[in-house]
Amino acid sequence: QVQLVESGGGLVQAGGSLRLSCIGSGRTFSDYAMGWFRQAPGKEREFVAAISRSGYGTYYADSVKGRFTISRDNAKNTMYLQMNSMTIEDTAIYYCAAKRFVYSSRPDDYNCWGQGTQVTVSS
Repeated sequence: QVQLVESGGGLVQAGGSLRLSCIGSGRTFSDYAMGWFRQAPGKEREFVAAISRSGYGTYYADSVKGRFTISRDNAKNTMYLQMNSMTIEDTAIYYCAAKRFVYSSRPDDYNCWGQGTQVTVSS
């Protein structure tokens, strides 16, 4: 399995931007489709965005479409989530995840997870 470590979380004002990174190690990074998920207090983990192994295919939750951009650099074993026009509703712990072959929006389909990074949006 690939090991994943997220970074880039923090505190941002509403309307601001953050970029999250997820670095993979231990296996061939490009063998894995990747996803970003988030979990707010008292809520279930929810899908944010996913990206294919090559990076050419992407998929977004409706709540972030047009504001967030997922990307990856396989040469650097790194995936990114650029978050713009952030709102208070984006406050959550953000997790990156990996699975073999095709990407998915279902958390249960992913078998490799990072430890999470806190993102807090203030008004």
